[in-house]
Amino acid sequence: MRVLLQRVSEARVEVDQQVTGAIDAGLLVLAGIEEADTAADLAWMAGKVCNLRVFEDEAGVMNRSVLDTGGQILAVSQFTLFGSYKKGNRPSWGRAAPGHISQPMFEAFVAALAAKLGKPVPTGVFGAEMHVHLVNDGPVTLMLDSKDPQ
Repeated sequence: MRVLLQRVSEARVEVDQQVTGAIDAGLLVLAGIEEADTAADLAWMAGKVCNLRVFEDEAGVMNRSVLDTGGQILAVSQFTLFGSYKKGNRPSWGRAAPGHISQPMFEAFVAALAAKLGKPVPTGVFGAEMHVHLVNDGPVTLMLDSKDPQ
């Protein structure tokens, strides 16, 4: 599982000009799932996202998590995180899990985030053409990979 995490002061996702999910300060989480992912990958990633210390404390040091700040999480399914561009200039999506696998896994991931956060996690619409609007705070942007935890 791959996640592109961005610390935001606000973010929203729209489908057909309708807002499907929006947050104030917190994390925008773009999540990609591959066929090799398991429940263990989802659990690890939910724990890492919720506990990653990317928010500043009173001394200005990134020492607080979204749990510590009471922030929110907006999750958006993003199969293109598994794009391969080794051959030519047109990406292929062979490593991304097909929808019948990735949709229930994404929903389980969102449920795990909500359980850890103690509040609902708004999302986009799985498989839809979405417009994601955000104000990146910092900017802070991190790539997380459950198969290559660094």
